[in-house]
Amino acid sequence: MRTIIGLDLGKFNSAACTFLTGDGEVRFQSLPTNIAALRKLFERERPDLVVFEACAQAGFTADLCRELGVKFLVANTNGEAWKWKNVKRKTDRDDALKLARLAYLGELPTVELPETATRQRRAFLNFRQLLVSQRVQLQNHLRAVLVAQGLEAPRGHYAWTAAGLAFFDGLSRAPYECAADELWRGQLYVALTLYRSVVVQLNGVEAKLDALVRDDAPSQRLMSVPGVGPRTAETIAAYVDRPQRFKNSRQVSAYAGLVPRQYQSGQTDRRGRITRRGPRLLRKMLVEAAWVMLRYNEWARRIVQRISKGQRTRKRQAVVALARKLLVRCWALLRHETTWREPVPLASA
Repeated sequence: MRTIIGLDLGKFNSAACTFLTGDGEVRFQSLPTNIAALRKLFERERPDLVVFEACAQAGFTADLCRELGVKFLVANTNGEAWKWKNVKRKTDRDDALKLARLAYLGELPTVELPETATRQRRAFLNFRQLLVSQRVQLQNHLRAVLVAQGLEAPRGHYAWTAAGLAFFDGLSRAPYECAADELWRGQLYVALTLYRSVVVQLNGVEAKLDALVRDDAPSQRLMSVPGVGPRTAETIAAYVDRPQRFKNSRQVSAYAGLVPRQYQSGQTDRRGRITRRGPRLLRKMLVEAAWVMLRYNEWARRIVQRISKGQRTRKRQAVVALARKLLVRCWALLRHETTWREPVPLASA
């Protein structure tokens, strides 16, 4: 008889289902979502297997299982076997019981949960992206304030140099000093203050990432690809993590959500847009790198030209296809621990 614990991890509270495979006995309990409560549960029940969903709380739960020597599985909630269809009731206890039963039957779609250092690096990269988004939003807001007043806003990169920011400073004023018909100057003042703060923090985050990437051999290999910079390289390295976990190029492409949706039934076989499943940051960095590679990488230009057939309307689709091919190439570099070699054109092979 085996003891399987299914956990439906919530933000504050979780539901635990203890499933005894011998006689089918099921016990439920609610507990706070923290390490102390989970440790107490595992030490009391001594499970053979713990099952929980991929979520924000999955990381420390997996670390606790590793510490206690308990086997665990992380459910892939995007898998078809996990989807709830045509049910009249769905509760946290139902989720926990379903996790335990699917694991017992061997039908649970699972994902691999990386080690702590890799998870922390992924989170740090996503935090950097958050700061970049905030910087862009503030830049757009500063320009929009001037446009709304009929003033010409500085253009291009110049706007964010010392001279450009001095121009904004000359128009801004602390909110408490603004008259009722000049509150826009107060907006400029606050937005400039926030912008400068975000830039300082973003520079600090990128300095730490630069220090990490210098000592990271996988990232250094990926930076040998023309057009792939440190941010793209470290993102690919962090999300691919262990390249051996992907059996072929189709799996790594599907992981990034860069494969087309497919509907097949009888004589019908339709393919649509990419699935967009998987890490959004990885997909975003790959597509951005694909656009940059068109300037520096002859291999990339040949692929886009071949797929788009010179048509401007098909260029975006061709760039997304290039992003998928770039990911596959990077996966191969990591798997074989080698650096970039310019592929030989088929016509001259």
